[in-house]
Formats: sequence, C-alpha cells, structure tokens
Amino acid sequence: MRHLLFLLLLAGCSSPANDPNPGNSANPTDPNPGGNVTLGTGQAGVVGINGISAWDNLSATEKTKVTSWNSLFVHASVGGDLEDGSQNNGFKFEFYDGDKLNDGLNGTDWNSINNGNNISNGEPEKKLAAFKREALQQKDKLQIAIFKFGYADITDANVESVKTGYKQLIDELRSSGIKRFVHITPPLIYIITKDDGNAAKMKVAQWMKDTFKAQDVVFDLQEIESDNGACKLGSVWSICDKYRSTASCPSKGQGVDAPEGQGHICEKEATRISKAFLMAIYNAGK
Repeated sequence: MRHLLFLLLLAGCSSPANDPNPGNSANPTDPNPGGNVTLGTGQAGVVGINGISAWDNLSATEKTKVTSWNSLFVHASVGGDLEDGSQNNGFKFEFYDGDKLNDGLNGTDWNSINNGNNISNGEPEKKLAAFKREALQQKDKLQIAIFKFGYADITDANVESVKTGYKQLIDELRSSGIKRFVHITPPLIYIITKDDGNAAKMKVAQWMKDTFKAQDVVFDLQEIESDNGACKLGSVWSICDKYRSTASCPSKGQGVDAPEGQGHICEKEATRISKAFLMAIYNAGK
C-alpha cells in the first residue's frame, strides 16, 4: 500500500497539469532550453537609455530567456553593430540564411535573404517586402519579429510612405499570427554642418512610439545614440561623437566612418548599447 501511494504521489508531482509554468525558461533547473518556449505576457513600452542598466540588473537566468524564444532580426550594417555588441555580452544571434529558422536569436542582413540580390540602404520598400516574405515563411515558428531600417532609408521625401508601408507590414504579420514585435527607431547619422535625413528619421521614430508603444516594445536607438538629444545640430539630433565609429574606436564590422554622414557604432559602445536592445527583446517575450 505504501509503495502504491508513493507511485501515485510521484505521478502527481510530475504531471504537467500541476506545473504552473511548464517548459518556461524561468525554471532555474532549465535556464536555457532552446527556442520556441511559450511567451509570457510581455511588457509593452519604450526601451531607451534606461534599458542598459535594466539589463545589467537582470539575473543571469532572466537574461538567458532571450535565447528561449525564436526571434528574427533583419538589418543592415548598424544592425550588425548591435549583433556584435550582443555577442560581446554573451548572446550570439545565429545566422539566418533564409531557409531554416534556428532556435532562439536569429539575425541576418538583407542580401543574405534575397538570393544574393542587393538591397541597399535607401530602398526601404524592398526591405519591407523581404521582411514580410521571410516572417510569413517562418510564422509557425517565429515568435518575435524585429525589423530595422538603415540610416539611409528615410528622407524628407518618403516619411509618409515609409510610415504607411511599415504599418501595413506590421498589421499583416499580426493578422497572420505573429504577435510580438520589437520596433527600432531608425539610426541616426553624424552631422556637423547640415542635416541629411536625421529630422525625417526623428519623425518616424516619434510616430513609431506613438503608434506601437501601447501594444509592443519600441527600442529607441535614437535616444541612446544622441544621449536623448544632447548631441544635435540646431534642433536635429545626431549620433554622438563618442558612439560613432572612429579610428580610436571603430565598428567591428564596418571599420571607420567618413567624417560626416554615416552612423556606425564603435565596438565598445555597441557592446554597451546592445544591452538595451537585448532588454527590448526580453520585454517582448517575458
């Protein structure tokens, strides 16, 4: 009788129905179970400069949750800086080749998912179409979608069309069953003599926050790059000199920027800034 009672108790303890959080990465006995773990309720809102210290304050187990959800991050060169910084913090984005989505964090550039056909900075419509294609192709496994414009994609002439196209993309993906997004405010360039698109990118950034922050997570890269507007030309924000890619601190993947008009992030600062990016992903899935 005692043996039978023990077996019944053992069966009850191991039943998934009695586990309040089965398969969740919050279980300290399984801190890194791989991708496709059930998402939590998430925490919508804007993640900016405050995200750096917020990430530092997370426990190792909580940080590892970002590897437990299947995400896809498609980008150009500044996104590569964020990937490099994330890897320096111990969180590597596995390369997505346009075929199989890996478990956990996935990252890729536009050309790698477009059969070798070049999609350049300055072609936002092609980027939106390519991201839509890949996200829909992977929608049965993809849990968090992360799109990033390049620093040359948005100009005074196309602000409204970019907003319309991006909103259509998100609406279509959401209706297809993809429910979690990290929106990224468009990266700034370094300006010292004249604006070359930063004012337009600021308009899109504010629109992103106004449109999506109540439902999704917005990673405010612009706030971090400009120290919340401390670095600017007139009223137009600029990437701060201390963050940009220079001879004393080059971008890991892009080297040294031109004296004006580019916006890559030096490796040391990309390592710091990417903590807020990882925090944004964490908030989307937790």
